[in-house]
Amino acid sequence: MEIGGLQKTTLIDYPGKIACTVFLIGCNFRCPFCYSAELVLPEKIKDQPRIDEKDFFRFLKERREYLQGVVVCGGEPTIHSDLPDFLAKIKKMGYLVKLDTNGTQPQVLKNLIDKKLVDYIAMDIKAPLDDRYDRATGVHVDITKIKASIELIKQESIDYEFRTTVVPTLHSLEDILTIARQLAPAKRFYLQNFRPEKTLDEKFLSIKPFAEEELEKIAEQIRSEKLVEECKAR
Repeated sequence: MEIGGLQKTTLIDYPGKIACTVFLIGCNFRCPFCYSAELVLPEKIKDQPRIDEKDFFRFLKERREYLQGVVVCGGEPTIHSDLPDFLAKIKKMGYLVKLDTNGTQPQVLKNLIDKKLVDYIAMDIKAPLDDRYDRATGVHVDITKIKASIELIKQESIDYEFRTTVVPTLHSLEDILTIARQLAPAKRFYLQNFRPEKTLDEKFLSIKPFAEEELEKIAEQIRSEKLVEECKAR
C-alpha cells in the first residue's frame, strides 16, 4: 500500500474515538477545492515522501494502548486493489476502522462491509446528484454509482456519515438543502466550510468562504425539515 502521510493522533476524525489517520496516495477525482494535491496529482505524487507499510504497522503495534481506531483516507482509498488486505491487517490488531470515501466504488464498499473490515464510513457528497457533480469533482462521474453507495451505506448495519464541503461558486446554500433532501432519510449530514488555504486549483485560493452563520442557518433548516437525524456545520 502506498502511504503518503500519517497523523499520529486525532480526536475529531473518528467520532467518539481516539484515532490516527493514514493517508493513501491516489485519487480518481480532481476536485478543484481539494487540499491534498500531493496525494492526487501525478506530478506532485512523485515528490511526496512515502511511509513504509511495515513502519506504519509497527507504529500501530506501539500505540495499541492509546489508540482505538484508524481513519483510512486519501486520496481515495477504494481505488486500491489491496485495500481489503490492508484493512484486514488493521482489524487483526484490534483497531476499529473508519473509511473516508467518495463513493465511486460501491462494489468495493459492499465487499468491505460484508467482510466486516470497516466500522464507520464517511462519504463525501460533492454536489447535488445531477450534472453539477462533474463540475465539483473535475471529472465525469457515474451518478448511479454515487447513488448506489449512498443507499448501500444507509441500508447496512454500519455507522456512517455523509458530508459536503461547501464551496462558494460551486454550491449555493439551496444546493446544500437539495443534497439533504436527496439523502433523506439519513443518520448524519455534516456541512464542512471551505477553507482557501491550499487547493488543487489555485484560482480557488481567492474564494471567500460562506460565513459560519450562513452554514448554521441552512443546517437549522435541514434539521427543521427532519431530513436527517443529525446535521451540523463544522
